Amino acid sequence: MSFDTTRPHPARVYDWMIGGRENFPADREAARQILELNPDVRRSFLENRRFLGRVVAYLVKRGVRQFLDIGTGLPASGNVHEVAHAIAPDTRVVYVDHDEIVLAHARALMAGSDRVRVVAGDATRPWEILDGPVVRDFIDWSQPVGLLMVALLHFVSDEEGPASIVAAFRDALPAGSFLAISHGGVEGWEDRKEQIRRASQAHVRTREEIAGLFAGFDLLRPGLVDVANWRPAGPGPALTGLYGGVGRLPGGERPPIGGRPSWAARGSRADSASA
Repeated sequence: MSFDTTRPHPARVYDWMIGGRENFPADREAARQILELNPDVRRSFLENRRFLGRVVAYLVKRGVRQFLDIGTGLPASGNVHEVAHAIAPDTRVVYVDHDEIVLAHARALMAGSDRVRVVAGDATRPWEILDGPVVRDFIDWSQPVGLLMVALLHFVSDEEGPASIVAAFRDALPAGSFLAISHGGVEGWEDRKEQIRRASQAHVRTREEIAGLFAGFDLLRPGLVDVANWRPAGPGPALTGLYGGVGRLPGGERPPIGGRPSWAARGSRADSASA
């Protein structure tokens, strides 16, 4: 299996920012360019990781026992399954990413775990992910799911339709499921959006645009806020420029847009899942 390490990749740039080792010179150079634009951006990456941990812990404590993590990135301290299993060891986690380096490292780390699966998938093609045998069979589609799109959608261009991607996943989720999003905000960066895109491949958006991604979900308190201020353990640190929030899919009739896949309506075949 060959990897193109001459071009920066968001997952490896993120890995370097949070102190990881699975990155290459091109990734480190891209990270340095981002830091030149905003020296505080590394802290935002760290706060984003902490946000993910708080979200997972919160949802597990609310009874969620299965997570679908889209765009998981390279394994690092505080992975979803680690946080979840520390509270409820029976929690199931499916990690999805399209990068071969991410997949290779994740599969090596998760080898032997009967509660974790790692699958290849492109977030811009949600139905391919949802129709994949692991996602279809390992997730119990009759029970609430924690859908995680953390630091993902700002790598999706307007042309690729981030709102339609979220809607496709939403229409497959059982009532009572949750969606967590963190996303780079444009406030304070309006005159440097193109520089940000070139340096980081990120499409930052306004708070209103990010809030629109939660269409069909009820935002939980404290709403869409800076990730550092989403249910912090203590006084919130300085703002990061990343917005984060969690929404719950209400019960009752399912939204008609797109429709749910027929297998989701029938329920899970999780017991037949293979390693």
